Amino acid sequence: MQWLSTLNTERWTAVTASPGMAENAKQAYPKPLRANDRIVVGNWVDPKLLAGETFDTVLVDYFIGAIDGFAPYWQDLAFERLRPHVTGRMYITAVEPYVPVVEKDECGRYIGDVGRFRDAMLLLVGHRPYREYPSDWMARALKRAGFNPVEGRRFPIRYGERFIHSQLGMCRDRLHLVQDERLRAGLLSQIEALEAQGRALLERHNSIPYGFDYVIAAEPV
Repeated sequence: MQWLSTLNTERWTAVTASPGMAENAKQAYPKPLRANDRIVVGNWVDPKLLAGETFDTVLVDYFIGAIDGFAPYWQDLAFERLRPHVTGRMYITAVEPYVPVVEKDECGRYIGDVGRFRDAMLLLVGHRPYREYPSDWMARALKRAGFNPVEGRRFPIRYGERFIHSQLGMCRDRLHLVQDERLRAGLLSQIEALEAQGRALLERHNSIPYGFDYVIAAEPV
């Protein structure tokens, strides 16, 4: 949203299924919203959402990976659902999956350990973790939905203190939902161990290099 504020646009529409995120985005936007700018709270499984509306440019910003938290098992229909709204170009941003991968180097292994612990913690308390998809899956899904992927780029990630704080902080915030006292104590101990391990890696490497984000540009066929 902050990046969007730097572009020369006539109007924009942002969509999220999270009311809290909608409010945060509105507060963080660095300019007053124009009359035609809007933040819509809705779920794309609703066929009435933005019915009949089209856009010159559509940014699918880390959207596919987040679907599992709001519309489980619907990922294969997402691009088909978006297709009628795209008249120009669509950009898809995502992170290459790292949770299922067990790396041998200490940086990759640590990032995977944090992701696996985070997802296990979410499942333990009855919440759904996100599920990321690789770039080749995205390209196949785009073609099936009537898009032509015209270009793709990868951007190496260097994780920092914010990653450690946000991911393990998410786990801390859910500890109170764990009923078993001994299990709760064990989970807290693991959170603290992962925090200490992350700080040590940051001291050695300044940041934790592992994996990549990617962007795919696609146009309707």
